[in-house]
Amino acid sequence: MRSYEHPPLNSIELPQALHALSDPCRLKIVSTLLESNGQLMACNEFDLGVSKATASHHFDVLRNSGVTQTIVQGTKCMTSLRIEEFEDRFPGVLKLIANEVKD
Repeated sequence: MRSYEHPPLNSIELPQALHALSDPCRLKIVSTLLESNGQLMACNEFDLGVSKATASHHFDVLRNSGVTQTIVQGTKCMTSLRIEEFEDRFPGVLKLIANEVKD
């Protein structure tokens, strides 16, 4: 069974986090997760309009920058935001994204 490593957020610097959030596809992933109210989501639940390999790359970037976490449930890789940890490290960043989504 595959498992994923998640970096400690104190090892992530703001430029790395902002880079992860700068891509429209990754921003859509984060926005969708924000709208899910903490629910775990499988990668096939996101309407990204990109190939599976490209989507996988975007999920990897978000995970490696500390924005998301991925856990394996059976044959599915489930993704969620690391909201509390990310908010502690970078206060207000996810709130800005959530407000942008509402507009």
